[in-house]
Amino acid sequence: MKRFPVFLVFLSTYIFSYESNVDNQSANKFLSPKTILFWNTEEKLYGFKNMEKILPSRLIEKSDSPYPLTYELKDLENLTYNYKGEKYTITDYIQTFKVAGLIVIRDGKILYESYNFGNNEKTRWVSFSVTKSVTSMLLGAAIKDRHISSVKDSIVSYLPQLRDSHYDDVSIEQVLHMSSGVNWNEDYSDPASDVSIASALNSFKLYDYLSDLGSSSEPGNKFNYNTAESNLIGGLVRSAVGNNLSKYLEKKIWKPFGMEFDAYWVLDNDYNLELGGCCINATLRDYARIGIFALNNGKLRNSINVLPDNWMKQSTTSSPNLEYYGYQWWLDGSDYSSFYADGIFGQFIWIDPSSKTIVAMHGAREDADVDQYVGGHRLNFMISLLKEINR
Repeated sequence: MKRFPVFLVFLSTYIFSYESNVDNQSANKFLSPKTILFWNTEEKLYGFKNMEKILPSRLIEKSDSPYPLTYELKDLENLTYNYKGEKYTITDYIQTFKVAGLIVIRDGKILYESYNFGNNEKTRWVSFSVTKSVTSMLLGAAIKDRHISSVKDSIVSYLPQLRDSHYDDVSIEQVLHMSSGVNWNEDYSDPASDVSIASALNSFKLYDYLSDLGSSSEPGNKFNYNTAESNLIGGLVRSAVGNNLSKYLEKKIWKPFGMEFDAYWVLDNDYNLELGGCCINATLRDYARIGIFALNNGKLRNSINVLPDNWMKQSTTSSPNLEYYGYQWWLDGSDYSSFYADGIFGQFIWIDPSSKTIVAMHGAREDADVDQYVGGHRLNFMISLLKEINR
């Protein structure tokens, strides 16, 4: 997965619905999950907020007592940022990168909230790889519940279907770090890449596909971004807890922490199982609440800890082979003290523990990945945004 590394340290410069009713004819224009990578802008803006009506999905029920968010709004209409000698406004950023929703929260207070392209606070939006970070937290919950003993365990001890493959010598932690050594191609622009072919596979089809791949390095020696292995983490959690991921998420986080709206998790077409690496469909405010839950180290409002005491610290510690990646979280800022969940086409939850700030976005930008252009704009936009809210 290509990344724009300057974005990952930008905090060193930072001191301190509309929901249409979807008929069958409309839904039928959207085909299999892999075609999502090649949707045009119109299809993204329509499809990303209607994913549970287009693809098989499972309900995650909302809380009866939503986590409270109050308002302390700041006027950001005059916010500008510079990129390659040109000045851009917040409206430019929203229009250029099709930001369907943007929210900034500090210490439980909404500083800024906007919706675009017909969306509102009730609009669910597909998360793509933001889901990886949630699945990582569910693995932590499974360890807390003693369904899994340690990330040092071999993954085949929980998924014996992978025995007699490269995974025999791969630990759970190495999969979390994207360093299994399996030779996987995550090129979103190539219809023949592994991610285009197999990123929506689960269970036996997933295990068979991964078992047939060669290795590019010994386990633990090389970072290689791999969505299928996040699906593998989902399979590991599902196998360990004996339940589907939607119900486990609902039980451990969604209801007890206080998510305001129902969510849906997309299922694969073969086994009707959640994809651990993709596609929780949730509102922007609940994206932000995921960030707050992570910021609070997995503690509920009654101080019960859903995750092991040190889980978020472990999750946001630099991995051996990529200093700005942890347990399915990207690391950011000076000394990598902040972290974020990042999904293709602009899905984003950024968390800064020192200032207790959360920034979340729904997006439908043209490019799937964060290349130099996308990353350069996001870097400078975020710098200006954070300076503005700290005036």
